[in-house]
Amino acid sequence: MKTRTGIIITAIVLLILPRSVRGEVTLPAILGDNMVLQLGREIPFWGWAESGEEITVSLSCQDPLNRADTEAISTSVITAADGRWTAKLPAQSKPGTVEIKITGKNRLTLSNVLLGDVWLCSGQSNMEWPVSASMDHQDEIAAAEFPSIRIFKVERSTSRVPQLDLEGNWVICSPETVGELSAVGYFFGRKLHQELKRPIGLVQAAHGGAICEAWTSLSALKADPDFSPILDRANRAANDPIQTNSPNRASVLYNGMIAPLQGFSPNHGLSLKGIIWYQGESNATRAYQYRKLFPALITDWRRGWGQPELPFLYVQLANYLPDKTKPDHPAEPEESAWAELREAQSRALSVPKTGMAVTIDLGEPRDIHPKNKQEIGRRLALSAFKVAYGQDAAASGPQFTSMTVVDQQVRLDFDGAAGGLVAVGGPLKGFAIAGVDRKFVWAEAKIMGSQVWVSIAHVVKPVAVRYAWSDNPASNLSNQSGLPAIPFRTDDWPGVTIENR
Repeated sequence: MKTRTGIIITAIVLLILPRSVRGEVTLPAILGDNMVLQLGREIPFWGWAESGEEITVSLSCQDPLNRADTEAISTSVITAADGRWTAKLPAQSKPGTVEIKITGKNRLTLSNVLLGDVWLCSGQSNMEWPVSASMDHQDEIAAAEFPSIRIFKVERSTSRVPQLDLEGNWVICSPETVGELSAVGYFFGRKLHQELKRPIGLVQAAHGGAICEAWTSLSALKADPDFSPILDRANRAANDPIQTNSPNRASVLYNGMIAPLQGFSPNHGLSLKGIIWYQGESNATRAYQYRKLFPALITDWRRGWGQPELPFLYVQLANYLPDKTKPDHPAEPEESAWAELREAQSRALSVPKTGMAVTIDLGEPRDIHPKNKQEIGRRLALSAFKVAYGQDAAASGPQFTSMTVVDQQVRLDFDGAAGGLVAVGGPLKGFAIAGVDRKFVWAEAKIMGSQVWVSIAHVVKPVAVRYAWSDNPASNLSNQSGLPAIPFRTDDWPGVTIENR
């Protein structure tokens, strides 16, 4: 006969043991009530149970408008020796509401689950920035009654090793829930939902101030010798008690906030339609390094999801900081780490299935967080319509393609200029020109159809042109759709961040 003390001890032991040890089927936090499952792809499920336990996963349609689809589909698997199980249901083609049952020695039911499109929203503080701190937030919150938009906010977490689970839960978008969620994510998802007429799931995994390499797996960083300085810093930080929980160490945010979404192996985690990314401010002083680091992250995440062409859309850094042009040298354009980071982001467009939202016209000189998150979300959605949904629509502003010197003038050609170029709000500005001395001066520029001609009288032999090349440039070139031109330079002369690693 057990004593009262023995019963209490037994209860405590049961509480601290993993539930799978006690034979209970359990799921990661990302699989729960109110979630969205990705249309058009196999639907993965994974979790824990007792070794050798048979697990059955079934899906049944709960949408009265689709009664023809009410027949349940199911699959069964056997739990592995380590207590893990993975299962997949066939891809579904129609949006709707479904119920999921997972049965082993116990039964779990996931209710009010939607079939739609799932997007991961990641990056640093501008992705984390909430609706409640954005432009017109009171009106936006009051109008946020969208029950077919669901949002999962991953709680901040760092780890030295990849984790299998994380904290968070799915919420239904409403005036009561949307205020503290990602503004960029919400406005992006709202645009998709309104245009596509389907449920949208948004997984918010962002951390203010975070560097790119914190979101990149250790294996991806080790694969390139150019990233050895990053790994050296991480090793030093690991031995520094002050930096134990710092988010700015290699791989710690990937381990804590991304790896758990990818399941136990590639192609067995949460299926996605695509990713939106808003980050770069914290890497601006190492812009040349970002040229390789950012594409490495894109490839790394696609590998982790087992989706080699997973659409990856991102926000180019906005204009920021007061103009540094010296009052006594008004014709002398500035060098800029921020311009170099924007260039690194532009270069990532060479990676297939990527898109970039240009925000060079939306920033604020004394606030690193632009408040007009509505327009940023809309521009990301335009990229999504083209890259992820295959629509033939304007998704980007003019993009420089070639330069031709004609006497003392320079002719610039652009893609994305169908219908002609536009100077917004007055004469064209933001162009600088240099001769063989590599000294840039502000130049006169004029639009001729889909071209820009640039010149300045005292630069007789021009060799290079730059546009919107500063922290906070005065620039106004756009296309007929009102989308701003991508900042660029025609030269490849060493920049201010070239030695920074």
